[in-house]
Amino acid sequence: MAQVIDAVKTAGTATGPATPAERVARRKSLLNWIAVHALGVAAALFFVLPFVFLLLTSLMSDQQALTRDLWPHPFEWSNYRRVFETDGFLTWWRNTLLYAGLGTVLTVVSSLPVAYALAKFRFRGRHLSLMLVISMMMLPPQVVVIPMYLFWAKQLDMSGTLWPLIIPMAFGDAFSIFLLRQFLLTIPNEYLDAAKVDGCGELRTLLRIVVPMAKPGIAAVALFQFFYAWNDYFGPQIYASENPGAWTLSYGLESFKSAHHTDWNLTMAATVLVMAPVILVFFFAQKAFVEGVTLTGVKG
Repeated sequence: MAQVIDAVKTAGTATGPATPAERVARRKSLLNWIAVHALGVAAALFFVLPFVFLLLTSLMSDQQALTRDLWPHPFEWSNYRRVFETDGFLTWWRNTLLYAGLGTVLTVVSSLPVAYALAKFRFRGRHLSLMLVISMMMLPPQVVVIPMYLFWAKQLDMSGTLWPLIIPMAFGDAFSIFLLRQFLLTIPNEYLDAAKVDGCGELRTLLRIVVPMAKPGIAAVALFQFFYAWNDYFGPQIYASENPGAWTLSYGLESFKSAHHTDWNLTMAATVLVMAPVILVFFFAQKAFVEGVTLTGVKG
């Protein structure tokens, strides 16, 4: 704000007295600056205030939670200790890390070669293969949930575990393949041709040339998949609901609710603990994430 005012004053003194038209233009510029920043502050508050409410509620007593009193008195830091002492909470945390971590690695490893082939290889049926990938993106998972459940539960007897959710990630993900393919299109073919002239095969070219240059795209895909698996509620509900030892954090939060009473302070504290890793991961990886998402639309 001070910089804008100083710039207006400097412009006025450098060129002599300002004309009425110039004063009106500068006044409009200043008002536009104030309006834009006011909208920015309002939008920031719109997104931040729910998290503030969540954090404050997690530090309240059970009697104070969801009352008109919005400030905790006293601060009940023991709520977080009680959440960790809840039966199964650490198990849910371990299961979620396994599901999100292993699933992300399998998705990236299986999707990258397919995306590389669709982006850089010239073969008959390439466009048809790409259309099939895009069509899979438009297929809701709820459409195939019954036959998939019958296959994993009845044929392979894997109900009550997270493996029906993790194993399919080893065969690629349509959205990840498409996103990586769009990013790989931005890598000039001259780099790949130079590697092949030096004697590199396709696999070595992929590992030595493409992967280092595609780190932003890979990071974006990994973050998308990690966030999806970490927050997934539908999958664990279908396959792991009968076995509390296989629950994830998103599904385990339901245990803080009962038919007659809900400990909202503990529910909010558990929610903060569930959200914290995702927020930290995005905070430290946001540069690569934004760069990867931006560059995927450069070339079609």
